[in-house]
Amino acid sequence: MKRLLDILISSIALVILSPIFLIIAYKVKKNLGSPVLFKQTRPGLSGKPFKMIKFRTMKDAVDKDGNPLPDAERLTDFGKMLRATSLDEMPELWNVLKGEMSIVGPRPLLMEYVSLYNEEQAKRHNVRPGITGYAQINGRNAISWEEKFKLDVWYVENQSLWLDFKIMLQTVKKVIAKDDINAANDATMPKFTGSKGE
Repeated sequence: MKRLLDILISSIALVILSPIFLIIAYKVKKNLGSPVLFKQTRPGLSGKPFKMIKFRTMKDAVDKDGNPLPDAERLTDFGKMLRATSLDEMPELWNVLKGEMSIVGPRPLLMEYVSLYNEEQAKRHNVRPGITGYAQINGRNAISWEEKFKLDVWYVENQSLWLDFKIMLQTVKKVIAKDDINAANDATMPKFTGSKGE
């Protein structure tokens, strides 16, 4: 039933939101240049890698040695607006339609984190990753990695369609209020380096 709802919601949303997709794509190209989409390999169900797609929010700025500048220097005001409204996440509906993601589930993080998870944290890969999740409505990027993973695992162990609907409704409220977008003192969430005591 969850997969059926994912297909139904993502396909309808892709059709209805297509004019907004085109407007955002035009704005991204105008403000940040090409490519319009940002693609990155992320771990999905059972840790299987897939290409997640989002709208670009950062410039391709590098230092004198060719290394990317810190996120705070590459993230533009336009990019911050896309993130604050979660409009940058819209292309992930295609990942949902393909079966690589779900509307609700733990957010797909970086591949480099997979080897850093303890046994409990690794449970987040027992379900498809989501566009939004339980951690996103309970702190998003304003909570620690340990808190985020506890919320992800709680969702995996208590998932239901009713809970998914509640998370979707709460997500809309969070996006409108622009709550918990970034961690304190960081332009984006700082990297996960492993849990204390692991």
